[in-house]
Amino acid sequence: MSRTYTLITDQMAAYIAGVTLHEPQPLRMLREATKDHPRASSFSAPEQVQLLHLMALLLGAKKTIEIGVFMGYSSGWVALALPPEGKIVACESSRENESVARCTWRDLGVEKKVDFRLGPALQTLDGLLADGQAGTFDLIYIDADKTNYLNYYERGLLLLRQGGLVAADNVLWHGSVVDPAIQDADTRAIREFNTRLHADERVAVSLVPMGDGLSLACKR
Repeated sequence: MSRTYTLITDQMAAYIAGVTLHEPQPLRMLREATKDHPRASSFSAPEQVQLLHLMALLLGAKKTIEIGVFMGYSSGWVALALPPEGKIVACESSRENESVARCTWRDLGVEKKVDFRLGPALQTLDGLLADGQAGTFDLIYIDADKTNYLNYYERGLLLLRQGGLVAADNVLWHGSVVDPAIQDADTRAIREFNTRLHADERVAVSLVPMGDGLSLACKR
């Protein structure tokens, strides 16, 4: 066990991917085909969502939620870990990339596992709670508008079963969280989210310095 941190250079990141990543071909093709997209940074890092895939397997997940679908990359990874009867409620506010996402899910053979919900995610989450689904979900992944992270988290925690997992992307926010000179709304929202998560005794927390930072919170 080491008390030091190994610096993750581009060369080291490539090495890690080379010895750990098993990216399904439809997902690799999607990522490579859209690498020049203006919002390519909205893709979760492959290593991050492979970790989510692993977490879903370890949890024996059958019901999951994703907040922020984009092109269906991360939801595809998670859906592959679910059993045939499993479901992922995929919350997305824009229809812009729905056809690409559906094509990706179809190519992966997981389209029937994805319940695509178009509209504000908070409304979808509130609807699930109103429908009596509190405490029934195994895994919730947050990767959407940063100013609502705490709102998504609080509703997500209600929807999770005991022992379930909330995962949140971008919690290092490209390093901005440690620069006091940066005070835009998104950065302040991520700082507040990290601080609140650290203090929340309802969960056991770990921040994985992978990609742009992935927080994992297990409901006690």
